[in-house]
Amino acid sequence: MTTVFLITFFTMLIVVAIMAIGYIIQRKTITGSCGGMSTLGIKKVCDCDEPCEKRKEKMRREAAHNQPEINISQQH
Repeated sequence: MTTVFLITFFTMLIVVAIMAIGYIIQRKTITGSCGGMSTLGIKKVCDCDEPCEKRKEKMRREAAHNQPEINISQQH
């Protein structure tokens, strides 16, 4: 019984290592279902009329980050 467990464990370990090497070689980032939905152009998953506070804060940070910087300096 122990030998079956060890064979299974090492087989799974090898499969995970091969998958990791594949991602490293392809230089891709791992994306979950959220990443997959955004590639389809779907920004909002839920049907809420009003976003939650966490989403509002994220949107505020993104808007502030995307604002162009205005550099006002006095030159003599």
